[in-house]
Amino acid sequence: MNISKKYPNKRVVITGSGSGLGQTLALKFAKLGWKVLISDLFLDRAKETEKLVNEAGGQGISAQCDVAKWEDVLNLAQIAEKKWGGADIIINNAGVPGVGIMEDIPIKDWQWIIDINLMGVIYGCKAFLPMFKKQGIGHIVNIASAAGIVSLAEMGPYNVTKAGVISLSETLRMELAGTKIGVTVVCPTFFKTNLMDQARYTDEKQLARAQGFFKFSLGTANSVSRHIMRSIKRNRLYVVTQIDAKLYWKMKRYIPYIYFKVMGFVYSSGLLDKVLGVK
Repeated sequence: MNISKKYPNKRVVITGSGSGLGQTLALKFAKLGWKVLISDLFLDRAKETEKLVNEAGGQGISAQCDVAKWEDVLNLAQIAEKKWGGADIIINNAGVPGVGIMEDIPIKDWQWIIDINLMGVIYGCKAFLPMFKKQGIGHIVNIASAAGIVSLAEMGPYNVTKAGVISLSETLRMELAGTKIGVTVVCPTFFKTNLMDQARYTDEKQLARAQGFFKFSLGTANSVSRHIMRSIKRNRLYVVTQIDAKLYWKMKRYIPYIYFKVMGFVYSSGLLDKVLGVK
């Protein structure tokens, strides 16, 4: 069964889809003739994606949305209900990075990233679940990160929020068992995107390190989005696509003592910075 046969009304809502992975997903659906509600904090970016969606064969609608605000996310569900009579898929994609030594990160930055990365996903699930239950069908896609599984050093706020997204997704998977509402959580490592445009950090070295990770990334927005589409069709819970993400996950699960010893050494010895070319 292809994704359009599973959801013949072909209606998807994607947060943070003005660029990056969200935009790539919007265009994937557009090429299949879907109706796409594009939302972004920056309306001009959303409108640019809307234009691309329409050119690709979809039917785009754009809306400004700050996912840290419950009213904005609820408004997306209301737009979908008014324009299309509902939605089939919600992709909670909007997110921001925050890095630094744990105690050096200002409380306001902790709150900022929690409000967007975690509360934004909670709002998205809460806003669309009543609609899905009324319809008797739907799918929730939450974009987390491998950072929520393996928790790299100096990425505390990002790790915490993405781990929360994974936990929320697992909870919903159990709560929705026996229904036709699917749940998928996506856990990629670094891939080329504009994620760092809004990054908050306490040291220039952390920004350089992140840029180094992107330089050596083993995936693209296109490859990640392709796996997401396949996972929606098959109702897979976890999307862990890249080789490095799978390796980290298995090491932590099966040999946690060795994993933390090795990763601790790589970090404390400065070896990681040498590999990434960070001075």
